Amino acid sequence: MRSLISYFGCGFLVKESRGPAVEFNVYKFSDIYGKIFPFFRDHQVRGVKAKDFQDWCEVLEIIQAKGHMTQEGLDKILKIKAGMNKARSE
Repeated sequence: MRSLISYFGCGFLVKESRGPAVEFNVYKFSDIYGKIFPFFRDHQVRGVKAKDFQDWCEVLEIIQAKGHMTQEGLDKILKIKAGMNKARSE
């Protein structure tokens, strides 16, 4: 997991309170949009997570265009989020 920090040049690790699990976190939008997003765009996400990735890309584009600063944009993001992961109805 430490190699992700080196590879992307951003992020940090957070150890879960129970068990050996570790999370790789990136909070800076410019790092997410400029480093993480291009990697996964170029290395296709497959399987059940592919649709979540498409949703995530749509949210990133809304934020990049500053759409999240309007009520309409925020509502759109919340609607997308509500249908992701286990909430997906497909």
